[in-house]
Amino acid sequence: MTRTWHNLNNRTRTTLTVLAMAELTCTAIAAIDLARRSPSQVRGAKAAWWPVLFVQPIGAPAYLLWGRRP
Repeated sequence: MTRTWHNLNNRTRTTLTVLAMAELTCTAIAAIDLARRSPSQVRGAKAAWWPVLFVQPIGAPAYLLWGRRP
């Protein structure tokens, strides 16, 4: 049986919605940071980090943790 949104209970729907919002927020924060940060403050090439940001769910957190220089 394939699960659809309508077949999920309210708790599962709420959990999925919160997780999706957290993922989108994290990706937006990482994208804004990458756009504003100078190349000297980024580990590696900025152009290489852009596609990584959209590898969900690990791309944006990876950039925020390891892609930025202090």
